[in-house]
Amino acid sequence: MTQPRGASTRNDRKANAERRRRQLLDAARRSILRHGLARTTLATVAEEAGLSQGIAVFYFKSKAGLLTETLRDLHEGYQAHWIRALDAAGPSPRDRITALIDADFAPEACGPEVLPLWFAFWGESQFSSTYAEVDAEYDVYRRAVHARIWAELLPHRSPEAVVELAEWVEMLIDGYWHRLQLSAGRQDTAHARAATWSCLVRLVPELDHPGFCGQASAEMRDLSGQARRSNPVK
Repeated sequence: MTQPRGASTRNDRKANAERRRRQLLDAARRSILRHGLARTTLATVAEEAGLSQGIAVFYFKSKAGLLTETLRDLHEGYQAHWIRALDAAGPSPRDRITALIDADFAPEACGPEVLPLWFAFWGESQFSSTYAEVDAEYDVYRRAVHARIWAELLPHRSPEAVVELAEWVEMLIDGYWHRLQLSAGRQDTAHARAATWSCLVRLVPELDHPGFCGQASAEMRDLSGQARRSNPVK
């Protein structure tokens, strides 16, 4: 069936707009890596993208708007990454925890083209309520997923203990990300991942027994699908 000319034109314009938006978001990342967050402007982003500054203004209105959407794009990429890891891990809570830790030390999460971006935005989040709100929007969901997996792995522990354990894991991984960022290549992700797992085994000895898998619920198996519906990756 032939598509009406008007519909085809609208689809072409939408596709072109999505390409331009993606081009500018990628360029914003490169500009932050090259110039830092404070010195990144609509002009530096446009130059990185090979586009006019007017096009950057058309799509994002201001530097603040562009940087906010860049942070959101960073979160969406990270969320899509760890959700894929959960999907591939299967229903076992132990395997899902392992998958999440592996995902957090993969290049998509903390590689040299990504980790400096996290720290650039985190350094400004205390001065920007907008950045803090974007961070919270994604972090709250991720913490809830972690806590629910731990609850299924360790049903004998109290809800408070499970939430605390999820927070410990988050702080542990944040700490190794911080060390990786400051080490200028002297630390590697394989060591960070192994050290994280070693610490978790001491906190939760059950993890050292591959036969101990906990019990996954249908609700847990559906979580990644819910995440995609509630926070679609653009």
